[in-house]
Amino acid sequence: MIRCRQGQLYTGITTDVERRLREHSGGPRGARFLRGRGPLILAYQASVGDRRDALRAEYRVKQLSRVQKEALIQGRLDLRALLD
Repeated sequence: MIRCRQGQLYTGITTDVERRLREHSGGPRGARFLRGRGPLILAYQASVGDRRDALRAEYRVKQLSRVQKEALIQGRLDLRALLD
């Protein structure tokens, strides 16, 4: 998850977190939602199995409330519990 300047959270998947954060921070391949919302800070990352698992995890995280997402970032909520 990426935290924007005004506190919004963006969730996505990638195989290379550093590269994707650079792209979001100013490259033309960054998500439209994040344009002009910098500086961007990596708030949370997790490794999951394959692409299918990553898409499933992304979907579940996007369904969470902001309070639940903050709990995930702070380690009070376990991503594995969401995937079971």
